Parts: sequence; structure tokens; C-alpha cells
Amino acid sequence: MSALDFGRAISKSLFTLYLFTHNDILTTIIPTTLFALVSAPLYSPYRCVHVVWWIWLHLLHFNVANQVIDPAEDGRNKASRPIPAGYISLRDAVYLRWSLVPICLVSSAFYSIQVLSASLAITLLTLWYNEFKAHSHWFSKNLMTGLGYACFQAGATLIAGRDMSQLEPNALLAVLLSIAMFATTLQAQDFKDQEGDRSIGRRTLPIAHPSPARVSMFVGLPMWSICLTQVWRMDAYCSVAFVLYSGLVGLRFMVCKTTQADRLSCQLYSVSYTLICVTSA
Repeated sequence: MSALDFGRAISKSLFTLYLFTHNDILTTIIPTTLFALVSAPLYSPYRCVHVVWWIWLHLLHFNVANQVIDPAEDGRNKASRPIPAGYISLRDAVYLRWSLVPICLVSSAFYSIQVLSASLAITLLTLWYNEFKAHSHWFSKNLMTGLGYACFQAGATLIAGRDMSQLEPNALLAVLLSIAMFATTLQAQDFKDQEGDRSIGRRTLPIAHPSPARVSMFVGLPMWSICLTQVWRMDAYCSVAFVLYSGLVGLRFMVCKTTQADRLSCQLYSVSYTLICVTSA
């Protein structure tokens, strides 16, 4: 293999890894990084690189595990993903999925036992969510994802902080609030995927209970915003702006019900969730 061919192979491999995670940059990497940097607080600027790397590595692990479960469904509804797009074979993706388990655990062990514990929890939740099909019903999906996000936040916050063996009380409270908030509003990401989810028999909340699902967004987002402004004692101007934005996003889920509208609503929810993560911290 020539140097040029080797370079192309490396570039393709890196681009493939990027494709596995690029849709979750806004929904996971950015809000979780901000959460960690604000709640730790950051021990040194150098730690920021470690935080982003740890989050991305574990997100890659989860996404590869998720996408090898039903590549046929991805081919119908998410053809740009690496497997249906032909960037990686299903067999190689399965190898990658299981090789990432020790990589995540060993890399986490270099930080602390507590970070290793967060990594192990993500590994077990990933197994439960995908191989044991916790994603097939809305209740288990919301619960598992909420717990998974909490593990991401806890691990990232530990890495960012001065003492990587324990979370500060405020950071721990923020993680617990985040579990509750995300577990009760995760359906925001399911509205836009109803057609594909219905075709494989998945029982997400928008499919099982369409009207209550939209009401939950209209009520839940401003409710959590009000709760957080009180817990963290935000000033009046920030509180009003925060609650107003969340209320408008919740209202949009109620009145705009097309697939295209739900995609935009989900993006706005991601911004709202980022603000909530920063506020929670």
C-alpha cells in the first residue's frame, strides 16, 4: 500500500467514526461538556480536551452498538449512517462495537475508579438498551437514556474537576435533576422518527400515546425550567427568558405536528436541553 492509499484509508476510517457520532454533537457532546465544565468547575483548560475525548469515545461506543442492531431499519430511514451508506460493513461494525468496550474501560481507569465506574455503567446500560431491547418501549427507553446521560455527565464532571474521585454536592444534585428532566422529556427526539419506529414495532411515547406525549412537552419543558430557576436561584431576567423559551418550544410541539416541524422542534429542544444542563450545573 502506498503512502497515499494509506492516508486515504486513515481518512476514511476517521470520517466513518465521525459519522457514527455527528448527529449527537448538539444533543450530547456540547450539553454534556458544558455541564461538566460549569459544575466541576474546570480544574485546568487542558482537562477540557480530556472531557470532550471521554464523552465522544463513550458516545461512539453507544452509537455503534445501537446501529448494528437493525441496519435494515437504518437503510430505510437513516441512510446516511455509516453502515447503510457503505462506509463500514456490518461485520466490521460489530467488531468495532465490542472492541470499544475495553477501550472505554481502560481509558477511564487512568482517571479514577469513579470514572471507571461511570464507564462500566454506560457499558451495562448500552447492553441493556440495545441487545436486551430496552429501546422497544417508551418507559424503559426514557429511563435507560436518562440514566445513561447521568453517567455521561458524572464521568465528564469527575474528569473536569480537581478531585476525580468525587462529585461536589451541587454537581451531584445537578446530575439527579438531569436524570428526572431528561427521562420525562426524551420523547422530544421520538416525534420525528415515528414512521421508522412504527415500521419495526417500536413503542415510543409519541406512537403509544400521541396526544399525551405532546402535552407532556408543553407542560414539562416550562415546568422543569421554573423548577431549575428556583433551585439555582437565577435572577429574574434570566428566569423569565429561560422559562419563556422553554414554553415556546413546548408549545411548538403541541401545534406543529408534521415530520419536518418535529425535526425543527427537536433541534430547538436540544438548545433548550443545553440551557437546562448549564442551568442545572
